[in-house]
Amino acid sequence: MAGWLWLTMLSPWFYDRPDDLDDIEQRIHQVFVYGTLRYAPVRLAVMGSFGSPEDAVLVGYQRNGLDLSSQPGSQVNGLLLTIDAAELRRLDRYERLGVRYDRRTITLEDGTRAWVYLRRPGTRTALASYPALPVALVP
Repeated sequence: MAGWLWLTMLSPWFYDRPDDLDDIEQRIHQVFVYGTLRYAPVRLAVMGSFGSPEDAVLVGYQRNGLDLSSQPGSQVNGLLLTIDAAELRRLDRYERLGVRYDRRTITLEDGTRAWVYLRRPGTRTALASYPALPVALVP
């Protein structure tokens, strides 16, 4: 298990950040998370920190497995993480930015602007269409 975590989240193998991605600004970033990154042990393993999580709501979207889609009248509950540039780089690696996910700016219910990871077209799998689990896999 530890080997898989290292290989997936920290190793230099199996993910090369695409050259066409913008550089990460050296500042504090806010990121809305709605999937596995809601769970503290996952955030700690991925970023090396908890990211100062706060409850947050994204209005006008619904969760579809591993992705979000626009859906008027719906909302997605998640967490708002406040992180630095190094932690954002680690999240980009975990989400395979530019390969599996894109990072976009959205506006949360309270008006906060934040990054969110959305699946890239053509990367959605059969697994992505399964409903999201309503309970935590990891406490």
